[in-house]
Amino acid sequence: MTSPELDTELHTGPLEQARRLAESGDLEAAAEIFTQLAADPDGRDRAQAAVGLAVVLEERGDLEGARSAARTALATGHPEYAAQAACHLARGFERDGQDEQARGAWQAVLGVGTAAYLPLAHLALARLADGEEEAERELRAAISVGDPELSCTAAQELAELLLDRGEPGEAAAVLVETLPLAQGAHAGRLRVLLGIAHLELACAEFAGVVEDAARGEGAEAESTSLAIELLARTLPLRGRADDAERVWAYGLAHADEELAEQVRLRLDRGELSSGA
Repeated sequence: MTSPELDTELHTGPLEQARRLAESGDLEAAAEIFTQLAADPDGRDRAQAAVGLAVVLEERGDLEGARSAARTALATGHPEYAAQAACHLARGFERDGQDEQARGAWQAVLGVGTAAYLPLAHLALARLADGEEEAERELRAAISVGDPELSCTAAQELAELLLDRGEPGEAAAVLVETLPLAQGAHAGRLRVLLGIAHLELACAEFAGVVEDAARGEGAEAESTSLAIELLARTLPLRGRADDAERVWAYGLAHADEELAEQVRLRLDRGELSSGA
């Protein structure tokens, strides 16, 4: 049970007073209290007060003072408030377009090592990465933390990067691994991306059959014509209607008359179905 004296201190102590002053808009008075608390090297509330001071000074437009206060909090190494201070610094640097400083601050978040802030830092470092390899590394690190919200966000970004890079199999592997964490909207987005990855994989397999046929190494005409039809009908789903037309044209003009005829029948059957 909390003693009356301790309960009074928790609700009327200087840290709480400063917080209430800041919430009420008296930033100057709040800054005075936060400054006093942050200046005490042995004070138990130093880290939290320094973070509060950083927020208040930023709201007052004193960016340098805010950053100095955040560095004070960071220097304490407090698992919660040092991490908050590093995030505060990083976001401010990003907002001002100072990417190198932002990267350093996000690295400081990783250095503090508080699990709740790690995926946020990795996502930011991926956003600020110099290249795809660095971005992929940071996104994978964010996924590995296992945060239901941020790890799923990282998986979505990584899957999109891999799909753009032409690696649907790797994208599918990332999505399958992360889906057990996903809930609500995240689950829907990851499943859609997984479907897209599977479409890309399917296109690659169908194209492989067609390429083998072109080298005289393909399957019989029925399987090859089916591959041509499936490839031509799947490509438009990925926004590649022009490629689909070229696939149909290739099949219709094929030197193997049996294959060309089967492709024509498949095309005609599809057109009749859509007309009906």
